[in-house]
Amino acid sequence: MGQYLIYLDAAKDIAQEAGTLLREYFFKAGEIFFKGEVNLVTEADTAAQDLIFRRLSKSFPGHDFLAEEGLKELSGSEFRWVFDPLDGTTNFAHRFPVFSVSLGLEQRKKSVCGVVFNPMSGEMFWAERGEGAYLNGQKIAVSKIDDLNKSLVATGFPYDIRETQTNMIHHDHFLLRTQGVRRCGSAALDLCFVACGRFDGFWEMKLNPWDTAAGAVIVEEAGGRITDFQGRPVDIYHPEVLATNGLLHRAMLDVLNAK
Repeated sequence: MGQYLIYLDAAKDIAQEAGTLLREYFFKAGEIFFKGEVNLVTEADTAAQDLIFRRLSKSFPGHDFLAEEGLKELSGSEFRWVFDPLDGTTNFAHRFPVFSVSLGLEQRKKSVCGVVFNPMSGEMFWAERGEGAYLNGQKIAVSKIDDLNKSLVATGFPYDIRETQTNMIHHDHFLLRTQGVRRCGSAALDLCFVACGRFDGFWEMKLNPWDTAAGAVIVEEAGGRITDFQGRPVDIYHPEVLATNGLLHRAMLDVLNAK
């Protein structure tokens, strides 16, 4: 592997440890809890984030950190960890076993490695810039589907969907143009599923940097393409993301920009 191996190995170990912690919380109770109250989900998010931050800051004390649960330590370091301790909170709350730990590392604002771990399936995706993408040690690649009509794509919806109806029109357009549209509830996993060929494309709006920091580099290293809805190079700080196998990118951009 390459120059970022030390960071990648640490991220894999820490993601595994955080995932084990989330599994323990997942099986603690049968009652549904909701984020925003003093409850199991909030405890799980916070506990996993604290664990990740402690481990990373101990191993790499000069690095910066940005994470979902209010963590923002930005000193101007060339290295920044951007992570989500629990991507798929609604799934977790309802005991639906599709959620992940997502850790991405930037060097001078460029994503250089990423790890996404599903603690319920045991699947760990990772990539290092210039070294390919992997699932549990096996190299992965995007699909070869080049016809949108034969594709399976995925999306997600923001928490304010009831007020804004954001993405509903796009969803309906793709539903009529593809073999199916899936909504798994974890953007990090959706990106990884594009990377390993399970999905041919994925789009979403109103994302945060911790949603895509790891998945973006995994998609690119698997041979895929990831941009905003105008086809501009991916920026994890921009809320629009389109990730595809590359072959369907133009067609998906056309649907997203249809009047």
